[in-house]
Amino acid sequence: MRKLLVLPLAVTALAVAGAAAGAASQTVTISHGGYSPTAVSITTGDTVVFKNADSVVHTVAFNSTSGVTCSATVPLAITAGDSASCTFASTGKYKFSDPASNKKAFRGTVTVTAPLVSSLTVTPTVVAYGGRSTIAGKLASTQSGQSVQVHALACGETKPTLVATVTTTTGGAFSYQAQPAKKTAYTLSSKGLTAAAGVAVKPTAKLKKVKRHRYTVSVTAAQSFSGKVVTFQRYRSKLKRWVKVKRVVLGTSIPGTAPTVTTAAKFRSGLKAHQRVRASLGPKQVGACYLAARSKTIRS
Repeated sequence: MRKLLVLPLAVTALAVAGAAAGAASQTVTISHGGYSPTAVSITTGDTVVFKNADSVVHTVAFNSTSGVTCSATVPLAITAGDSASCTFASTGKYKFSDPASNKKAFRGTVTVTAPLVSSLTVTPTVVAYGGRSTIAGKLASTQSGQSVQVHALACGETKPTLVATVTTTTGGAFSYQAQPAKKTAYTLSSKGLTAAAGVAVKPTAKLKKVKRHRYTVSVTAAQSFSGKVVTFQRYRSKLKRWVKVKRVVLGTSIPGTAPTVTTAAKFRSGLKAHQRVRASLGPKQVGACYLAARSKTIRS
């Protein structure tokens, strides 16, 4: 099985922008020894990039160019350090080779299959801890009554887990409500074809004024943030930006219903009353499995 699309789970700042079925690409590197890899599997609409890493010109010729659109004239003559790409619109097996070489390593195959889905969306792509996201799409076959398995691979795990099996409705439509505890990659599979989507997660941060000059801050996620630093900020209207007031070290963690953990701290600040304040937990503090988090704005 292969993935139809990979949604950037590392959303720069994991800003996972909308997930939708779309073209993907794979790269075949050409060296003095041959092609790597020599076998490529893609779906219709995907692209194969041929990159010449050798110091001489190499040629890529196809046994058939039906449904193939390339960035240069076929056969491709790719100079040293350059690359060319071909997009495959039809299913089938396409053999490629370098006519100047009789080595087996200079022969390869692109296998093109139909995609699993014709559309795929994730709404929203970023959730606060405990929130839900809807993964919805339509099978390219448009068949109803088909089973689609949903596997989840959470950040830090090495093996995906089957979390649901959904059945397609009219037109091949399906939907799944995801509730990830951490940044998670979801793989949808049916009849040997797969598609992928991802959801990013940010911890839930809360800031509360207890009494004059005294506050509490808490961060809730599927891990402890004990020892991590929250930045207490106020809004400077003249500067039109948030500025740091003080750094607050999170203390003891309180386990909730697994896997939930809340880490909190009490602190004081001499800020004047009625100023806009918030708590911020930056990227370095949350680690690789979460996005940066901020509390709602309150008044000092």
